[in-house]
Amino acid sequence: MQRQGSIGGSAAIRIRVTGGVLLVAHLALVAWLMLRPLDVPWVMPPNLRPLAGIRADLALGWPAAVRPLGEGLALLAPLGVLLPAAHGRLTVSPLASLLRTAAAGALISLGIALLQTGVPGRVVDVDSLLLNTAGVILAHLAVVPAGRAWLRRRDAREPAAAGSAVTVQEELCQGRTPTIPRVGIAP
Repeated sequence: MQRQGSIGGSAAIRIRVTGGVLLVAHLALVAWLMLRPLDVPWVMPPNLRPLAGIRADLALGWPAAVRPLGEGLALLAPLGVLLPAAHGRLTVSPLASLLRTAAAGALISLGIALLQTGVPGRVVDVDSLLLNTAGVILAHLAVVPAGRAWLRRRDAREPAAAGSAVTVQEELCQGRTPTIPRVGIAP
């Protein structure tokens, strides 16, 4: 019996473990960056109108807008690559993979935004949620399809005898399952 859609052998384990370790390290770094209290004399009100902060950044001009928009896009962008790597599937629908990764990125960004409500100096910004999710999607589209295609080509070049297909040995039949004769219940 073959595992459907996974990379065979030790390559799958290496990719999954590396992806999982890097995913945990990146999330720890993001939590450290975004959940530290800020020592500021005043705090802006929360931005609950979508695209209002992005428009305000763009109104300052392109040179001034590049930094905050780039930071918003880059904060969770590695998740677009690390989440599929931790999942370890080689043959999966590109659209389903993109939707799963985007949903996970949006939920992680929402979780960070909700946790920031309890941190002094931090406020909720809907635009950061949008930019973080867009960064995850862009990173996924830029790296994952090409990486999976490369791994599929590499896997196809290796001969089947080298162990590219992982098989699971079925248990040998050991006969009928023993039954215990019924014992009557005393009155």
